[in-house]
Amino acid sequence: MNVQILDLKKQYEALKPQIQTAIQRVLDQGIYVLGPEVQKLEKDLAQYVGSPHALGTSSGTDALLLALLTIGIEPNDEVITTPLSFVATSEVISFLKAKPVFVDVDPQTFCIDPTQIEAAITSKTKAIIPVHIFGQCADMDPILDIAKKHKLFVIEDACQAIGAEYKGRKAGSMGDFGALSFYPSKNLGTYGDGGMLFVKDEKNFISAREYRTHGEYPKTYNHKKIGMNARLAALPAAVLNVKFPYIDQWNEQRREKAQTYYRLFEEAGLLNKITLPKVASYNKPVFHLYVILTQHKNNLIEHLKSNGIQTGNHFPTPLPYLECYKEAGYIKGNLPNAEKICSQTVSLPMYPELTLEEQQYVVSKIRHYYSNL
Repeated sequence: MNVQILDLKKQYEALKPQIQTAIQRVLDQGIYVLGPEVQKLEKDLAQYVGSPHALGTSSGTDALLLALLTIGIEPNDEVITTPLSFVATSEVISFLKAKPVFVDVDPQTFCIDPTQIEAAITSKTKAIIPVHIFGQCADMDPILDIAKKHKLFVIEDACQAIGAEYKGRKAGSMGDFGALSFYPSKNLGTYGDGGMLFVKDEKNFISAREYRTHGEYPKTYNHKKIGMNARLAALPAAVLNVKFPYIDQWNEQRREKAQTYYRLFEEAGLLNKITLPKVASYNKPVFHLYVILTQHKNNLIEHLKSNGIQTGNHFPTPLPYLECYKEAGYIKGNLPNAEKICSQTVSLPMYPELTLEEQQYVVSKIRHYYSNL
């Protein structure tokens, strides 16, 4: 048996007629950038998340970058974030020649540890970017309290967490800004790239909208500021408009798959061999990834590969230890929780269409590995 970590073709086959109709609608309209498809998506997602404003963007990375531009991040400013994320989170800070300041993560949720944030704040700190990693929200209330106390902006990186909830509030709605990604592998993914920026304050929304389209809005060729091209195209938006009504169903199916994994691992007697995802009491996660911890990471990955099971390595290296940050001054031991997690993570197959038979096969091969140690 072969089991993929994600099978996008199954989702497409289920929605094929609707998607083809949506694509044809865009071709018939003749509007290929922004336009009615993007406007509909912005309106629907703003309402879904509970944000007053939403901007469709060309990627989740650009959504984060727009937020930083809007709050006026300048060279040598500091932005606090997590070492456990995709590089885009810190990359946008560095792109503006500001300094990402990495704060270690909570060993249970893998999200930034709020108890360590305040010690990292300096006179140069301008913002905090918590990441809702793997589809589980960071502990937002203490983060928001710290930000309010020190007059800092909060930009939620919710790129892996559409539909996730923290104390009943949707990911992306709690900070000053919230960023989503529609990269194909995301829980709500398009065919190509795409993103969304949620903005709480109207003035910031107006400014971000200008930055999105070369520093002007509406289009008059009177550019008020140096901006960028971060617009969402119509075809990816049309695909998302087809998929969006299913997001809650798909997220619930992911939670069910997570429960099934737990039951199967428990029945296999593996709970003392591997560490399964922990869900904080205040969270309703969406399991963008199903990440286990094992002290046999590389060998287990190879064993599963030899048995036709595709896995992921999210993420092998804490961000400040990447080559692009070798001048940042971080040394091994500075971020012990992130270091330990990154050395042990294995992402198992997880998507709504994953079958019970496939999950049973995955767990059986993991049990086989440990039985031969």
